[in-house]
Amino acid sequence: MERINSKLYLQNCFIIKENERLRKKAALLNQENQALLSELKQRLAKASQAHNAAKGISSSEPSSPPTPLLKDAGDSKP
Repeated sequence: MERINSKLYLQNCFIIKENERLRKKAALLNQENQALLSELKQRLAKASQAHNAAKGISSSEPSSPPTPLLKDAGDSKP
């Protein structure tokens, strides 16, 4: 019984160390993911600003909905 207990204790210690290692790796991957997401958002914002500037839209102006097309007065039927 003592031998089995010692063996289980060693396995438990190994699992705890492996768990700590994986937690550290997960934290680093999460940090890298957050940095990449931030970089992507910055690039998308710059691309959007460049696109809007090319169309003559200021990023400070609120965007308005498109104006609906009006039919000619001669097209309407009484």
